[in-house]
Amino acid sequence: MIQCPIKIKRDDHVLEVTLDRPKANAIDLITSQIMGDVFTDFRDDPKLRVAIITGAGPKFFCPGWDLKAAADGDEVDGDYGLGGFGGLQELKNLNKPVIAAINGICCGGGLELALSADIIFAADHAQFALPEINSGTVADAASIKLPKRIPYHIAMEMLFTGRWLSAEEAARWGMINQIHAADQLMNEARKMAMVLASGPPLVYAAIKEIVREAENMKFQDALDKITSSTLPTVKALYTSEDQLEGAKAFTEKRDPIWKGK
Repeated sequence: MIQCPIKIKRDDHVLEVTLDRPKANAIDLITSQIMGDVFTDFRDDPKLRVAIITGAGPKFFCPGWDLKAAADGDEVDGDYGLGGFGGLQELKNLNKPVIAAINGICCGGGLELALSADIIFAADHAQFALPEINSGTVADAASIKLPKRIPYHIAMEMLFTGRWLSAEEAARWGMINQIHAADQLMNEARKMAMVLASGPPLVYAAIKEIVREAENMKFQDALDKITSSTLPTVKALYTSEDQLEGAKAFTEKRDPIWKGK
């Protein structure tokens, strides 16, 4: 029996996605396609508000592309499925928070997958690298994302040399949010997920769309786009029941009840 490479757990508004492909949780085309379907369903399910992506086992989060599968004929530039490699990097309109819980080695396409999340927690033994340089190829998504996330010179050193960063150094450069003991990592990720799940989903959606749209825009152009409500998520927020609920809850000195509509 072939083991499903992805394990899924739903807990109220939170979806946990565990990459489970022994020995290293590497991603081949079929796994990427499954992940794309999983995250597309997450995006489109109004009951789900937050996702956690992690790896099975104590040693590997994900090393990226499965080189063994490639050697057996899997095309590196084949059909990765919805959302591109790992289902997250190119998934359009994913306007919900995603937390990456890095339980071990996170390198190559695995690091690119982690960088597609909004918040990154790591176990204290986690390590990070972009070793593509050593196999004569380019970490394409990381070459775009990483210099925007951490200091330019550190990002370029990682890309040029493939050197490894400890969890402590990754946190120092702002690549990850928090470090936790390995046996507490998922508990802490779940705590954060519950905090986010209790928040206003329409506001999260607006935040994510604004961040995406504004990335390559001048400040005033981006602000004008927001204030004119030309962004769909912003327009939906400003005409929503949740917008009114937030104001009512404040004046009535109570916690708001967010409905996501």
